[in-house]
Amino acid sequence: VQLQASGGGLVQAGGSLRLSCAASGLTFDDYGMGWFRRVPGKEREFVSAVTWSGSSTYYADSVKGRFAISRDNAKNTVYLQMSTLEPEDTALYLCAARDGRPDIATLTVYGMDYWGKGTLVTVSS
Repeated sequence: VQLQASGGGLVQAGGSLRLSCAASGLTFDDYGMGWFRRVPGKEREFVSAVTWSGSSTYYADSVKGRFAISRDNAKNTVYLQMSTLEPEDTALYLCAARDGRPDIATLTVYGMDYWGKGTLVTVSS
């Protein structure tokens, strides 16, 4: 299983970015997908998740109303549209997958089966 994240970069506060995570080596629509982020010196934290069908989504309170997760099962890709970015959003963004058509509640930092290497997002003030 490979998860390749892309779309990160440097953006000013208030700006937008769209992250993509292309999956291979798996039956994509059997997997729940999640986005997480990591800042040096801090624990990896949950950002957002989507069920295998795309019917359910969930967000961390810190990004609710600013970020939107979606997936295209025909393209084996999950997206994270990030708007109104803040300097506090600066992090390495990681996508992850969990097998078995899981419930949304299981898509947590400790619940994922596979992790990608991430894409760096830097928000300047």
